[in-house]
Parts: sequence; structure tokens; C-alpha cells
Amino acid sequence: MIPTDREILAIHRDAAPTQADFESVYTHCQLVCSLAEQFFAGLDVDTDLVRAGALLHDLGVYRVAGTAYIRHGVLGHETLAGLGFPDEICRFASCHTGVGITRNDVLTQDLPIPVADYLPRTREEELVMYADKFHSKRTPPVFVSGDSYEVIVSRWGAAKAATFADLRRRYGDPALDALSADTGHAVV
Repeated sequence: MIPTDREILAIHRDAAPTQADFESVYTHCQLVCSLAEQFFAGLDVDTDLVRAGALLHDLGVYRVAGTAYIRHGVLGHETLAGLGFPDEICRFASCHTGVGITRNDVLTQDLPIPVADYLPRTREEELVMYADKFHSKRTPPVFVSGDSYEVIVSRWGAAKAATFADLRRRYGDPALDALSADTGHAVV
């Protein structure tokens, strides 16, 4: 049950508390989708599933007001499950944060999410998680180069940096200049 782009747009519009929130989150999801599509060549992946996952992965951001941002993945999973989507779709929300969150991360960092592993299990989930690293919704929004994200992720330890380095080695870095020119979002 893969939703269409039109259905996904309606889900975002219904979930967004404000027009500004909708524009920020939905634009980010569209850009993550464009980034993920850059990695399709030569890969055996369900491109429709990757597209839907990319367009829905940050749905939980609409619900984080007054709570820790780290919860957005779990909240997105809950929202999608509440809409009747199978786990195959819901997991894009809960398994895209950072380069994956382990049960040990939840415990040692005392993260305010249920104790579990939030790691991609499929290539499709991994592609959305990886593509998400290259765009930030911060104000103003920016594209993040692979080298810049490498610095960011290293703050979470050598294992996280090694995971990102492995993703870069396997998928390469996306082309950001054209997207930057189209959106006006700088590359940092």
C-alpha cells in the first residue's frame, strides 16, 4: 500500500499545524526525495517505496511542539500507523534519524523514546536515511555537504562517523549545486 504523491500531499496538509510548518517540512521531504533519487542508478530498490518514504519520513515533525525533537521519528511512525499504513511505510519515519539510533544509544543517552533499535533494515530505508543527511530545515534551510555532515556526525562518536563514512563510500555524495540554485538554499 504505497500512497500516491497526491495522497502524501493531503497527509502533510492535514498534519501541519500551520502553513509555515507545512512549507518547511513538505519542502524538506521533497528535497530528500530528490536527493534519494540520485542514488537509484544501478541499485535494486523499490523506487516507488523510496519516493513515498522520503516524502513521509518527517511527518512527526508536525507533532514535536513542546517535546524533544528526537521524538519526531517515533511520532511520525505513530501518525502513519494511525492512518492505517503498514510497518513498511511507518519505519521510514522511525528509522531515519542520524545514521540510526540503537537500543544502547537510547539507554546510554537517556533518549526520550521507547527503548528499541531505530536502524534501517532495508536498502530503501537506508537510502532515505542517507539522503536526509544532506538537507536541513534549520532557518534558513541549507544543503549539507558530505564533509560537513561528517563533522556533525563525529560528535556522536567514532562508530557513527564510521557508519556515515561507509554510506558515503557505498552511495557517494549527491550533487547539491543544482538543487541549491533551484531553491536558493546554500550548501554548507
